[in-house]
Amino acid sequence: MSEPILQFGTSRFLLAHVALFVSQALERGDAIGGIAVVQTTGNAASRARVAALSRQAGYPVRIRGKEHGAAVDSVVVCDAVRSAWIADRDWATVRRAAVEDVRVIVSNTGDTGYRLDERDSPDVLARTGAVPRSYPAKLLDLLHSRWQERPRDGVSIFPCELVENNGDTLREIVLGLAKQWSLPDPFIEYVRHRCIWVNSLVDRIVSEPIDPVGAVAEPYALWAIERRAGMELPCTHESMVLTDDLRSHERLKLFFLNLGHSWLAEQWLTEQRSPSETVLDAMQDSRMRAEIDVVWQEEVLPVFGAMGMRVQAEDYLASVRERFGNPYLDHRISDIAQNHVAKVRRRVLPLIELANSLSMASAQPRLRALLGKRGLI
Repeated sequence: MSEPILQFGTSRFLLAHVALFVSQALERGDAIGGIAVVQTTGNAASRARVAALSRQAGYPVRIRGKEHGAAVDSVVVCDAVRSAWIADRDWATVRRAAVEDVRVIVSNTGDTGYRLDERDSPDVLARTGAVPRSYPAKLLDLLHSRWQERPRDGVSIFPCELVENNGDTLREIVLGLAKQWSLPDPFIEYVRHRCIWVNSLVDRIVSEPIDPVGAVAEPYALWAIERRAGMELPCTHESMVLTDDLRSHERLKLFFLNLGHSWLAEQWLTEQRSPSETVLDAMQDSRMRAEIDVVWQEEVLPVFGAMGMRVQAEDYLASVRERFGNPYLDHRISDIAQNHVAKVRRRVLPLIELANSLSMASAQPRLRALLGKRGLI
């Protein structure tokens, strides 16, 4: 018998977020069971993590940072992962588990995780030993196998990729692939209605790995889950929030945390600052700290105030300030500055568009100047 939670991805993020939540919930009897992890990439680091997960009973997650003004530095042992498989090697085992035992599927497959692979074809559904290449095709294969034996028993699917409406987006990709492969209408209805595709938002900075398996993470953690009828949660946890308004949580993260990172990256690029500068270094520079605080206070916070969310926004901003000042987090601005223009387009332009819709057309001079400088307005 396998575990009821199937996790696609062995990233340090999932190990210090979802898997840690499940582990802590298991101690209280608040989880549906353990996790079986599937590695989908071929890189050596992932294979090493799978090997370590297979031979040891748990792994460490070191929580380091500040929480409500107090320093935190503690180690938690996560023991929720009970099985670890490599897709290319163990696909028959993964498929059987999906048919027999799995009730919840969680994924975090990276920025390109939803990309299809033209080499995939419906032949993989019929060939013994065939392994689909893309994550959507893998998921389609597992759901098809389950439907063939249990046509009334769907699963709850919780994508954690940083994609807007990630559950809805993944569902439509899988449905599109099913139609492209001319799979039967009853199966398509099963995917659409029997399986519950849940939009969710994850928020935690996991700064570095612990070899061979484990991670260092900040104290702050959030898994905001959009309430869906019929969904089964993997666990309950104090850092999980069920909401009918996921968009508000997304906006808080995007316009304070992510926009703040990109504002620092803009100054770093413009001023050609030290290649080794971190977010903490920038926040200890009185001028840089003052400038980003003006942006948050005068150009972001009023937008939330106009939407009736000022109290929630002030609370979230306080947590972001604390996170940016984490003395243990080695978060290099050079890493944040990668793909800078694309990030500014995703993080700043929507705030300006929202401000315009609220008749605040001249309220963000600094952010509008940034967009003009980068050719985005």
